[in-house]
Parts: sequence; structure tokens; C-alpha cells
Amino acid sequence: MDVSLYSAAAAMNATERWQDMVAENLSAASVPGARQQEISFSAVQAGLSAGSAGTNFVIPTATATTSFQQGELKATGGKLDLALEGPGFFGVQLPDGSKAYTRNGQFKLNSQGQLVSMQGFPVAGTGGTLKFDPNNTAPIDISPTGEVSQGADIKGQIAVTEFGNPKALTMADAGFFTADSVVAQARPATTTGVRQGFTEASNASPTLAMASLITSMRMFETNQKVMTMQSDRMSKSITELSGTT
Repeated sequence: MDVSLYSAAAAMNATERWQDMVAENLSAASVPGARQQEISFSAVQAGLSAGSAGTNFVIPTATATTSFQQGELKATGGKLDLALEGPGFFGVQLPDGSKAYTRNGQFKLNSQGQLVSMQGFPVAGTGGTLKFDPNNTAPIDISPTGEVSQGADIKGQIAVTEFGNPKALTMADAGFFTADSVVAQARPATTTGVRQGFTEASNASPTLAMASLITSMRMFETNQKVMTMQSDRMSKSITELSGTT
């Protein structure tokens, strides 16, 4: 077995995954509250090489993780634009009845007066969904602790959730996460504040993503050349051993 071929192929597979991740980061850079993916490389023992020495050989592998670093807060002045300061998440109810979590606080009112995400998912309150009177022209105010009022009428409180282990969250589409595992350790927020009139930008940097894309492409090309060289060497050896030209 030619170890170099396996190593180069594994490296190409890892860099291809890196390129896919960078592409996702670039597409998420304009999504409020989106979290970027980060990649780390490591070597995994794959077996013993041929020969009396029985030398161990390893192949590279890539692991993707999510960065939950706070993004920049941008003032919008919108009464239904909210940002979180701290590690918490807004909760929304999906069409199948399950709950998803997001840092995207661009909300709106639907035709029934419910506070919903841009996708139309109801935003979770501590006592259920939040509903407003469309005939009431009083301004909507949201306190740093999430209490919601429409003029003098108290409407409830936005539910903000923190996780003991956010890396256990499962990334879904459009900047949403699901807490499919109890390992995530969901709990009511105690260290996260709500900012009305702000949105949080994605923590993905387009500039760094482009630099990573160039680096990953060069690594892919380098390993591709290694595979070509090893393939040519093997072909030459077979030809010489067989005595053919």
C-alpha cells in the first residue's frame, strides 16, 4: 500500500471540507447573528506501513466547530430590532412545534399581531408567544431584561435561553440552532441583556474567509500534485518491473 497516496487523498478531502465551510461562512456573513464555522486539523493513526519496521503512519483529518463569539452590535432604531449582549439565544417555534434558537433579532409583527422572526416563526415568550394589538398605536418598548410593553399595556417577556455547552447545539438553516441533546444544558438566561433598536452582525469575517479560501485551494492543489507524482512513480516502477516499454 502506498501510504503517501492515502495521506494526500485524506488531505484533499480535509481541505475540500474546509472550502465548503469557508463558502458557508461567506454566505452567512450578511445574516444578522450568524455564527461562523472554524476548522481544526489533526492526525489520526491509520495503521502500520509495510516493512519489517512496522512504522505507524497517520492521515490528516478535519473537524469543524462553531464560534460563538459575540458579533458587532449595529444601531437600527427599529422598535422590533433586538440584539443580545451575552451568550444567550432567542427562541422561536418551528412549524412542526419544536423550538429553534437564534441570535438574529430582526423581528416583525404578522397579520395576527404576533411577534415573529423574518421567516414567520413565532418568537417565544416566558409565558408563550407575544401578541400585540394592531389597533393600538402606542409604541412597543422592550427592556434590557426582555419585558415587552405596548404603551401602558404589559405584553409579557421575551424568553432568552443560555446553554451550559453551546457547542452541543446543532446548526440548522438561516442561522438557527436546535438543542437536540440534553448535553447542551438549556437554562433561562441570567447574564444576557436585550438591546432594542440594535441588531447583531454575523461574527464571520468576509476578509478572513477569503484568505482561508485561497489557503485551502493552494493546499488542495499541493496534495493533488503529490498524488499525481506518486501515481507516475508507481506507473514507472510497474513498467520497469514488467520489462515493458
